[in-house]
Amino acid sequence: MERGTTDRHVCGRRPSAGRADPEPQIREAWNGGQYEKAATLLLVNYGPEIEGFLAAWMQDRRAAAEAFSLFAQDLWVGLPKFEWRCSVRGWAYTLARNAGRRHAKAEQRRQQRQVPMPDRLLSEIAAQTRTRTDTYLKTDVKDRMRQLRERLPIEDQQILILRVGQNLSWPEIAMVLAEDGLAATPEELGRDAARLRKRFQLAKDRLREMAREEGLLK
Repeated sequence: MERGTTDRHVCGRRPSAGRADPEPQIREAWNGGQYEKAATLLLVNYGPEIEGFLAAWMQDRRAAAEAFSLFAQDLWVGLPKFEWRCSVRGWAYTLARNAGRRHAKAEQRRQQRQVPMPDRLLSEIAAQTRTRTDTYLKTDVKDRMRQLRERLPIEDQQILILRVGQNLSWPEIAMVLAEDGLAATPEELGRDAARLRKRFQLAKDRLREMAREEGLLK
């Protein structure tokens, strides 16, 4: 039996429209103990959108790049222990948000990372991710709508980015935004998902109202 196949999934996958779901390839590499290949596949496929999420949330490209480096290190350390209780994409976003929060609180904590990622892997991923991230960011919301979104509370911004921009499922969003989403039970994620769905609707309504006030919508 393949490793990890007995774990219960607590959140589903929502692959982006128009592209094949990379998760089977990632899992195949993981099942074979090919963690470097699994990490490469994950970062090549999800790296640009995750860095885009960090940039949109943190509103500082340099800070987002530093948080992305923290995320990549956390990914490298944690991937062998990943239990497949959720999609690897949802797990990656959870790591990214945790890295962003950690960076915002204490930049010096980066020095405590003691498990280096192979230089070759880092350089390959950095080259591929950087060239694709700028293209990805250009497909985000128009500048004026982004400015309006930035007037919303941080959690509302994150919900909109994760749902509208990144197309995550509600349980995945609940996991990403929870204090310790990776330890949450399916029932806890379900309750949080229902709350976040309501908040998402309120945030959309508020954003639509602001857009009308700015003459962007009739």
